[in-house]
Amino acid sequence: MGHRRKARETALQGLYMHEIGKSDVETIIRFDWLDETLSDEIKNFAVTLIRGVVSNIDRIDSLISAYSKNWKPERLTVIDKSILRLAIFEMLFIEDIPTVVTINESIELGKTFGGENSGQFINGILDAVKKNELKEK
Repeated sequence: MGHRRKARETALQGLYMHEIGKSDVETIIRFDWLDETLSDEIKNFAVTLIRGVVSNIDRIDSLISAYSKNWKPERLTVIDKSILRLAIFEMLFIEDIPTVVTINESIELGKTFGGENSGQFINGILDAVKKNELKEK
């Protein structure tokens, strides 16, 4: 597994803790809750993702709301919402990752951690964000 994929999985777990347990970011990014040791590269990218999502959560959630037709944000599972938040943060703020890579990685996270239709749902929303919100990367 690549470093960035592992960092995304770790960030997803951290964002889940933030959403469900209302854990603060500084506690989450100490990674005391992990049973494994992460490389500095993985930790640094996971921290960037977690801090970035939390710092921009209102803007990100407004995009999720705008593009999740027929789905109120309250109806989204915490996992799907967290995956979308990670992906939209990457798409908007991390320029060295191609959008198509972010979308593909997010679909895989959805297939692994989400429900039966998570991959399709995530793909649809992220594709709409890409088409309507981004300049070409």
